Amino acid sequence: MKKKIIWVIDDDIIYQTIINKLIQKMEVFSNYSSFMNGKDAIISLTNKLEEDSNNLPDIILLDINMPIMDGWEFIEEIKKIKSNIKKHIQIYIVSSSIAIEDKDKSKTYAEIMGYIPKPISVNDLMSIVSNDNN
Repeated sequence: MKKKIIWVIDDDIIYQTIINKLIQKMEVFSNYSSFMNGKDAIISLTNKLEEDSNNLPDIILLDINMPIMDGWEFIEEIKKIKSNIKKHIQIYIVSSSIAIEDKDKSKTYAEIMGYIPKPISVNDLMSIVSNDNN
């Protein structure tokens, strides 16, 4: 199996630490990047589109509630540049939100592959990796 590039966009430093350890332990990811908000991630994504589109993420784990640019705003920005992205990027909402509205809203976006409640598990990550069609 080809190793994947994964990005985690979440402002929770404890969650970032935990997910980083899970990702390292799994050994199915070639590259891991983390961002504390959607704006930093969009800037990085745009830069990678211009520099080296081979290093775009295969998978993005996206939190909803973050400062500066939240998950929903990030998705709206992705939609604006989607035509420039030649790679299929799987985006999963990973949130501690238990609001049914958030789960329902995530289903209205074609860009979002699924909604995973925190804490994410190794099984969740393996399921995401095995769902990738690339």
